[in-house]
Amino acid sequence: MNATTTLARSAEAHAGDEIELNTTTSAWTLVARREIFIKFADKGFIIGTILTLAIIAAFLGYTVYTEERTSSYTVVTTTADASMGESLAAAAGEIDEKVEITTNTVADDAEAEALVRAGDADGFLHRSDGGWVLTTETGESGLLGVTQQAVRGAVIDQQARDLGTTAADLEAGSVVSPHFLIGDAERAGLAGAIGFAMALLFFMAALMYGLQIANSVVEEKQNRIVEIIATSIPLRHLLAGKVLGNTVMAILQIVLYIGAGLIGLSFTQYGSFLPAIGGPVAWFVLFFTTGFVALAALWAVAGSLASRMEDLQSTSAPLTYLVMGVYFASFLLSGTAKVIASFIPPLSAVLMPMRILEGDVPLWQPLLALGLMLVFAAATIVFGERLYRRSLLQSGGRVSLKKAWAAAE
Repeated sequence: MNATTTLARSAEAHAGDEIELNTTTSAWTLVARREIFIKFADKGFIIGTILTLAIIAAFLGYTVYTEERTSSYTVVTTTADASMGESLAAAAGEIDEKVEITTNTVADDAEAEALVRAGDADGFLHRSDGGWVLTTETGESGLLGVTQQAVRGAVIDQQARDLGTTAADLEAGSVVSPHFLIGDAERAGLAGAIGFAMALLFFMAALMYGLQIANSVVEEKQNRIVEIIATSIPLRHLLAGKVLGNTVMAILQIVLYIGAGLIGLSFTQYGSFLPAIGGPVAWFVLFFTTGFVALAALWAVAGSLASRMEDLQSTSAPLTYLVMGVYFASFLLSGTAKVIASFIPPLSAVLMPMRILEGDVPLWQPLLALGLMLVFAAATIVFGERLYRRSLLQSGGRVSLKKAWAAAE
């Protein structure tokens, strides 16, 4: 029985899909294709991907909707305060272009409050104790903010005229202008949001695919399918195929999510930032790929150390904590600590792209971080391949790292 036939039959028993390949096909390629085909045949995977895309589309669609929506309010005043109402209506659009205020005058306070209670008016603007009060049925933050600024401006203008000067002269030298060391406020906010999305994508992919790799390994080991496969192909080919197949699927899924996000972002007010975002996103894909390969090999080792599904929780716990550590570091670290951590694998998979997104990172830094990540990936593959081969065929309970490392070939 040749290697291709044996692995195809084991794939049929494990996944229900026989893969027809010729005898010249490399065994690791066969395993990789099997992993990919299993994913595409998994309804849960397909439904989950579609739902995630729908959530991304819905979130960005809602963002576009709220950005373009104009909030309209009706404010009533008494005849005595009508001039302030007119000032409010005229200034609203200048203060906030998405707020439109219409004012009406009524006979007295009682009628104004009755209109507000009945929902026929959003607010009642009136004088009280030497100042102005906006009475609303419930909190209307958008209306309140615009009204406060408009009334303040109108009052200052009137007081300046009474003093024979202007509001500009009264406020001269009192304005504080913002200056941001890291870009402008809008870009800084967008960088923070995209950085969080990068960290979340890495966390979800590393954990989801990692656990699937580990589960697949321990399932084959528990069902003794791996013993049949091991008689026909080198175990390192089995490991390489699993890592490669899952890496391809993880990258395709991540690129799909990123593409959907960038397309949706182009329809928002942040569309002008897309050229600046493209570079950091490309770096993230590179770091993600390298970091995922490194962790995938270790997840396979976690599966090989377990003899039963019950053992997997303990053998995979260190990797789970590591992935969680990368995620939490993305928003807990800052300043010098963040700079240093951005060179340390696998933290650099998320932190370095985030720093690039924030700007002012010399090219040598991401290149150095990527080089260190490649070294880390190579080391984990070599280390993991030895542990995987020496623990995969051992049964009778959880295999310790020391026992697996010292075991005979």
